[in-house]
Amino acid sequence: MFQNFRDNSSKISRRNFLRASLIASYGLTNMNFTVFDDTLKTIKPMALKKGDTIGLVCPAYSAFIKEEVKIAVESLQEMGFKVVLGKHVFDRYGNLAGKDEDRAADINEMFANKNINAIMAMHGGWGSARILQLLDYQNIKKNPKIFIGYSDITALLVGIYSQTGLVTFHGPVGSSTWNSFSVDYFKNILVDANATKMSNPVRKNDALVPMDDRIYTINAGKASGKLIGGNLTVLSHILGSKYVPDFTGAILFLEDVQEDTYRVDRMITQLKLAGILNQIAGFVFGKCTDCPPSKNYGSLTLEDIFEDHIKPLNIPAFSGAMIGHIKDKFTVPIGIEASIDADEGTITLKESAVL
Repeated sequence: MFQNFRDNSSKISRRNFLRASLIASYGLTNMNFTVFDDTLKTIKPMALKKGDTIGLVCPAYSAFIKEEVKIAVESLQEMGFKVVLGKHVFDRYGNLAGKDEDRAADINEMFANKNINAIMAMHGGWGSARILQLLDYQNIKKNPKIFIGYSDITALLVGIYSQTGLVTFHGPVGSSTWNSFSVDYFKNILVDANATKMSNPVRKNDALVPMDDRIYTINAGKASGKLIGGNLTVLSHILGSKYVPDFTGAILFLEDVQEDTYRVDRMITQLKLAGILNQIAGFVFGKCTDCPPSKNYGSLTLEDIFEDHIKPLNIPAFSGAMIGHIKDKFTVPIGIEASIDADEGTITLKESAVL
């Protein structure tokens, strides 16, 4: 066994070499290692153009309010796209849009369908991680196309990227508010294929200084690396699986909603204990919508949590970016090289995210 391993060692990354050495030396065949393929090539999907078709799917919660789907379809049509609904969008299995096999089948069929140019989740909820093992990753790799969503869809965004190298997109879902801010970033990145600079809006309204969407600099400076991230809760819950990408040298971005700050602390601590925080080159926290300090006396604030866990990393880091459960959304590609400026609170793509 060792001889066979030695003959193929030149094809194995250093990380996998160490794992294989442990297996060969100690027979640790039953241990649960998360193994990353360092040779995985980045695959960019084709840009969208007017007249292209977007497939709407429900990987998690059911689309039980049909009017929301109708509004989503009309919004995408208003942008010049055709829309096809997944076969199981309106299915119901408890809170889910049908059985796991059916929700996965919709995604697999959308990737295989040559007439579909992009795939968008109708909304999140919970259930995406349940279908990770049911996706046909070879099919996805052979038929790369835009896949976009956020929140619970994080499991699919990072899962598909980790298994295929396909760049995925943390951005609007069908039920999002398709306002000018979100539409502009969506088109800029996915249609115009620009290496876009993402910056928060500056709106004073009737105040002397801007009150909303402010940037909080945790550590000043600039950093570069591949953008990887998504919803904090979802990401922390799939740690240890093979569907988590390699974060070495990455810019980690996070967001969440309706989580008490002690839970945010718990999940960021989990990322820290898993070794992820020590691997990254930069850190961006978007919005934690409706994430108040606990009502108990002495609760930590989000700023306290960043000071405890992120500041000691001594890497450029900021919070407040337009990423999350908010109306004004960036479209953030996962797997694309970017730079951040923690003083300005900006994210700048170094390359186009689509072909």
